[in-house]
Amino acid sequence: MKQKSIFTVAAVLLIAAFVAGAFFYKNQKTEQAAQLAAKNQVALVRPHSPTFGNADAPVHIVEFLDPACGTCRDFYPMVKNLMAAHPGKIRVSVRYAPFHPGSDQVVKVMEAAHQQGKFQPTLEALFASQPVWVQNHTAQLDLIWSPLASLGLDMARIRNDMNSPEIDRIVAQDLADAKTMNVTMTPEFFVNGKPLPSFGFEQLQTLVDEALVNANTK
Repeated sequence: MKQKSIFTVAAVLLIAAFVAGAFFYKNQKTEQAAQLAAKNQVALVRPHSPTFGNADAPVHIVEFLDPACGTCRDFYPMVKNLMAAHPGKIRVSVRYAPFHPGSDQVVKVMEAAHQQGKFQPTLEALFASQPVWVQNHTAQLDLIWSPLASLGLDMARIRNDMNSPEIDRIVAQDLADAKTMNVTMTPEFFVNGKPLPSFGFEQLQTLVDEALVNANTK
């Protein structure tokens, strides 16, 4: 009986040590990510980054996204609803992270549309038609043109500009910044420079709520 009690106590202590170790590891990783973000603020947003929302908003969400990413598509309306719930208090900057095969060409089209002042409608049209032009996790450039036809874009200019050295440089810079920020999957969010402690919309909402509280107390 005494031996059984010793075994039980040892098992409890082992479980407690494991839980404590896991908690410490998670906190350490979160702290390291936050330190990385603070150190590399310049890599979060560049002057070329598409931005929507109030430029003076106290909460700034930076999202690294891939237009061919299904989870990015799912998160987009949730982020819009979050902005609508706090009018004028949230702005979003978008960074290109074309990790899917063929997606690098699609983000060049998006940037060319951005230079015509039509980034957001282009992004929304691409998300809405994503099941058409993304096949087997690969972006099919030839299938994106029809969904964009009704946006009033100068399509000849789009096709020309997407191959310009300037847009090549922008996409390369965003990919380099994604690497600097340890972004390996999309979507990846930063709120006022802070990364999500773990992935999920609830975690994003929590960081936004904290940023809003901090803004009101300053």
